[in-house]
Amino acid sequence: MGSDVRTLYRYDRRVHFAIAFANTGPFVDPDRAIEFALAAEAAGFESLWTVEHVVVPAGYESQYPYDRSGRMPGAEDSPIPDPIVWLTYLAAATSTLKLATGVLILPQRNPVVLAKELATLDQLSKGRLLLGIGSGWLEEEFDAIGVPFRERGARTDDAVGALRALWSQDRASYDGRFTQFRDCIARPQPVRGTIPIHVGGHTDVAARRAGRLGDGFFPASGTHEQLRASFDLVRSTAIDHGRDPDAIEFTTGGNGAIGPNALDEVAKLADLGVRRVILPSFLFFRDTADALARYGDEVIARV
Repeated sequence: MGSDVRTLYRYDRRVHFAIAFANTGPFVDPDRAIEFALAAEAAGFESLWTVEHVVVPAGYESQYPYDRSGRMPGAEDSPIPDPIVWLTYLAAATSTLKLATGVLILPQRNPVVLAKELATLDQLSKGRLLLGIGSGWLEEEFDAIGVPFRERGARTDDAVGALRALWSQDRASYDGRFTQFRDCIARPQPVRGTIPIHVGGHTDVAARRAGRLGDGFFPASGTHEQLRASFDLVRSTAIDHGRDPDAIEFTTGGNGAIGPNALDEVAKLADLGVRRVILPSFLFFRDTADALARYGDEVIARV
């Protein structure tokens, strides 16, 4: 895409709060999911972010990159509902809460079909969808789906271009390495002319992808020094590709934004340029509504 990438969506500068791993644990249950979403909305949370795995091959040997054990949290047979379906269910019950994938494994999806699914959800939710994307790490899952694992980065970049073409052009055409189409009419299109794309990941490759292609960058965790270095790389890459670095929104995990020092941690993250602090859903597995309300009163309302 290069220097002709246009930023179609500009963010405000406030710090928002969100919840990650939203479609896990007790919230796979439909009633608990609705209770959770409504309570989060009432407490002042801006968005819920879902995770994705189509399948988890038993005994996988790939290394999960966010834990020293190399294993994902939870058991291999823990339910992980499809994020698009789960978010669509919540869209009907909420009104202001943004609905996000964090992340959807983009190279595993057909981008033409995905563009229709996401635009439909964006229309039904009146423009509340955020698309967090990742290139994936679980090689055995790629094998089961039939997508070459070693092509995942190139497929990710290609899919971003295809999605944006279908969302923005009256008769969309795209000539990518893996996806080609001409004069295709895709309706509905997103409410705001696009769906913001947040690139997930903790590597320099992910940071550069965000700088080249993303509306946002979402490293799940990292020290302040690591985050600063990653954000600087995003900004410098954006400049190199003729993009406005200030139009790229930074989101990160906020495990430090819990407890008596929460406000100090949020202020430090804001100084780094973070505009969305994400908490893990397991904090709210028990006493969900009350726990969310307490965080809303003690932290969100005071930022």
